[in-house]
Amino acid sequence: MPLYLIRSLTGLLIAIACTQAPGQSPKPPARPAAREPVTLNFSNAEIEAVTRTMASIIGRDIVVDPRVKGTISLSTEQPVPPQVAYENFLGLLRLSGYTIVDSGGLLKVVPEADAKLQGGPVSVGTAPAGTQLVTQIFRLTHESANNLVPVLRPLISPNNTINVSPGTNALIITDYADNLQRIGRIIAALDIASSADVEVLPLRHTLAADLAPVVQRLVDASGGPTGPAGSPGSPGSGDAGTRTTVIAEVRSNTLLVRAPNAARLHLIRTLVERLDASPTAGTTGNLHVVYLKNADATRLAVTLRAALAGLGGAGAGVPAQGLTGGTLGGPGAAQTGAMQAAGGSPATGTISPTAAPSTGGQIQADPATNALVITAAEPQYRQLRAVIDRLDTRRAQVFVESLIAEVNADKAAEFGFQWQNLLGGINSSDIGVGGTNFTTGGANIIGLSQGAASGNTLPSPGLNLGAVRQVNGTYVLSALARFLETKADGNVLSTPNLLTLDNEEARIVIGQNVPFVTGQYTNATTSSTGSVNPFQTIERRDVGLTLRVRPQINENGTVKMQIFQEVSSVQPGSVNSTSGLITNKRSIESTVLVDDGAIVVLGGLLQDEYAGNEQKVPGIGDMPLLGRLFKSETRSRKKTNLMVFLRPVVVRDAARGDALTLDRYELMRSKQEAAQPKPSAVVPVEGSPVLPPYTAPPVR
Repeated sequence: MPLYLIRSLTGLLIAIACTQAPGQSPKPPARPAAREPVTLNFSNAEIEAVTRTMASIIGRDIVVDPRVKGTISLSTEQPVPPQVAYENFLGLLRLSGYTIVDSGGLLKVVPEADAKLQGGPVSVGTAPAGTQLVTQIFRLTHESANNLVPVLRPLISPNNTINVSPGTNALIITDYADNLQRIGRIIAALDIASSADVEVLPLRHTLAADLAPVVQRLVDASGGPTGPAGSPGSPGSGDAGTRTTVIAEVRSNTLLVRAPNAARLHLIRTLVERLDASPTAGTTGNLHVVYLKNADATRLAVTLRAALAGLGGAGAGVPAQGLTGGTLGGPGAAQTGAMQAAGGSPATGTISPTAAPSTGGQIQADPATNALVITAAEPQYRQLRAVIDRLDTRRAQVFVESLIAEVNADKAAEFGFQWQNLLGGINSSDIGVGGTNFTTGGANIIGLSQGAASGNTLPSPGLNLGAVRQVNGTYVLSALARFLETKADGNVLSTPNLLTLDNEEARIVIGQNVPFVTGQYTNATTSSTGSVNPFQTIERRDVGLTLRVRPQINENGTVKMQIFQEVSSVQPGSVNSTSGLITNKRSIESTVLVDDGAIVVLGGLLQDEYAGNEQKVPGIGDMPLLGRLFKSETRSRKKTNLMVFLRPVVVRDAARGDALTLDRYELMRSKQEAAQPKPSAVVPVEGSPVLPPYTAPPVR
């Protein structure tokens, strides 16, 4: 029989074996010879049955995960090679949410979401052909792997993954092989060299510190990264290689430029050439105006004039050589006499135009605009401008949290007996009197009896037990027992907070402005009209809580603080006193060194006072139990615990300041919201004021 006829019959038998009615499971056919074409005709067949048939066609074992359920339809119009039939089967499984993975030589049909955990081939470089699920490692040479993740993520199946290896700058992608080939071509097109080298642009007429921010803003506005820091495309986000950076190098008066590509670098070079033009006629010439950002113009002018005077040289009229070849016209200490003779002013460090050298300078401050007006030649101005740029920096601030904790405990106890009685009959010529009379802790029995008869005296506080007898129709207090125990606790916590600039004193006062009489006069001699002219002189003082602090930030992060802390109050019993008010004052004045954010104790008071007073009848009062009837005793104990703590927090930038502000702002806002009045129909006054939600200022 001819060979072609044998092959046709074999294919016909396989096609008949692969054809089944819907819902029926086919019997596994005999495995065909290698590379023998097959015709597929499955209609709504179970996936497990189709898988067994496909295993017979390709000659390999395939197992099906129990979670794989459902039916598929797969047919071919003409015989196809076994490998093509297998690829068609893989594509149909992929559309149903399943795939086949090769794990140790065993093919497994699993859900697509779990395929990346079941193993599979791993390749580096060129992606393999086919539709199987593989893991591909792409090593990048020029582009950052983090920058390509948002570009490639939409191109990968939702159930598959893309990860970054920062150490090797590589992408690890698990997906189907045919899709990985497309992704590989995209990565190859994006992973190209860019102009990331630093370009040095020297300037001839313009200062680098003035030109750098202008060029940076122009480049960003022309299509570079813009927006607030941290937002997509901003200078503070993404990889440094994708941003345009312009930095001023003051010493050599050059611009350091790094651009992502040659076109952007050419744009910057063109802008710098146009802006670095020589001054034309009618410009300010040697007259320069420098607007300060952080420093105070008046103070900085004094500092610069003093610096110029210090560089004046050893003898009069000898100017100091500048760092850039110019000369400084400020006088030194030995030039004062020559300056005065020439009509100059040693206080300002300048000399008159007739006696000044040709390159002499003058610095004046304009407080209204916080600017410096400098008259100097270009070399000297550049030297001054370098010093100004270093001094005109954002000053750090210090947020000082002070905590004053005071705990008081007062205890007192009183216990005593008093009695008085008459000895003898009423008609007797001699009548005796006997008893005890104590004044400890309260009124004595005799004074209390006399006052009670007139209605002017009340018993002492506490428990009073007494006995009254009638004498000639008058009730007389004959015995009195008194018991008293008092307790007084106090807990005072004050937390004054201050925010101040580095090396600037700040002060906060929380209290009252109390008048103190310092003198008075009354005219005892009446005038003809019968009137007098009295007067008083008073002095008002702050009574309450006072905190005064001057912080100084050191280079190692510690904070040196000069502190004055005072807590004062008016003694309540002295308010109406004729001799004047009495104030209680506790103050601390010290200089401490504290780490940033650390808590330090400034000082405190630990005081424990005990007082006892006892009055008794000698001898009898010392007897156990019975002696209590002839004794009056008081005891008191007072404990005061006062501590002052301090915590400085250095605020170097706006972000740290916003974090502190938001914390305190939200605290007060939550307190106000909690203090809202409850709805009431009887008293319809509702809605107490509440702070609005905090909104951080935009980043410039």
